[in-house]
Amino acid sequence: MADEKKSAEEEEKEKPEAEGEEGAEEKPKKKLPVMAIAIVVLVLVGIALAGGIAYFVASKLVTSSKNDDGGSAARYHDPGVFVKLGDPKEGILVNVGGVKAGHFLKIGIMIEMNPGKKEVITEGKLNPVAETKLMDTVLHILRSEPLDGYDASKQDALKEKIKTEVNHELGEGTVYGVYITSFVLQ
Repeated sequence: MADEKKSAEEEEKEKPEAEGEEGAEEKPKKKLPVMAIAIVVLVLVGIALAGGIAYFVASKLVTSSKNDDGGSAARYHDPGVFVKLGDPKEGILVNVGGVKAGHFLKIGIMIEMNPGKKEVITEGKLNPVAETKLMDTVLHILRSEPLDGYDASKQDALKEKIKTEVNHELGEGTVYGVYITSFVLQ
């Protein structure tokens, strides 16, 4: 009987080991696909992050290089149509600094317009409606500018303000550049 108890105990010990071995074989089989999927997902996420970072860095480098060279990329465009504002010989004559200030500005302004804007330029000429809006906008800017705004050091800011406001009025991309050809403040 003692032998029977020992053999029964040994059989029971062998059964869990046999079942454990089968269970042990099944666990790695189940863990292996889960681990493989996790590794693949992590690799894909890493590649996506690396691509995103590379795109971000490259776009910042391109943007900063355009800003460093003075925006040379904006200079390369179709040849524009030049429009002289005001009288062909005299330009624009306007009082500045308020009605009571008694200061007058005689200024010649050339505006380089985008020839692709068909609603503004047709056959190389400015449409009458666009011309009226253009003159109104420029005169408003010149009249509302304080006297110290006409200082020579602030000329670029004045040209940029004219360009921005005219583009806002006539549509973005309408004006390529603003050029001051004559300037007399009295």
